[in-house]
Amino acid sequence: MDLILWRHAEAEDGFDDMARALTPKGKKQAARMAQWLSVNVPAPWTIIASPARRTQETVAALNLRFETNQKCRPGAHPEIILDVAGWPYAEGSVIIVGHQPTLGLAAALALTGQPYPWSVRKGSMIWLTSRDREGVSPVQLRACLSPDLIAD
Repeated sequence: MDLILWRHAEAEDGFDDMARALTPKGKKQAARMAQWLSVNVPAPWTIIASPARRTQETVAALNLRFETNQKCRPGAHPEIILDVAGWPYAEGSVIIVGHQPTLGLAAALALTGQPYPWSVRKGSMIWLTSRDREGVSPVQLRACLSPDLIAD
């Protein structure tokens, strides 16, 4: 299984957290990361996004069908994110588009067994891989990438 934890891109400030839209910079971040993911992540993909507007706009940059899951909303527990993804046994690649601090905690939990408070920058992703080998599923950190490191 390949698990990509993708934090939403930069969003506007606002009082209604669920309604915050991406900024122009955020739209560029989402487009850069979407392009990189589409070239580098193996198919088939399952794409799951938080219901927050900023995550919906981030994942829309992929121009692919995705599922909205209420369990991935801001403040979700990292165990819930990993469960929604089917970690570590789902088939193919699963992309979760969500929020901090949940995604950092989920990445740490998947890789180390403890939900350490790792920081994931806006628009960035963490890619973890798990392959079942004789009943053991070792976890590998495959990539961490920020959109500012991707050329236009």
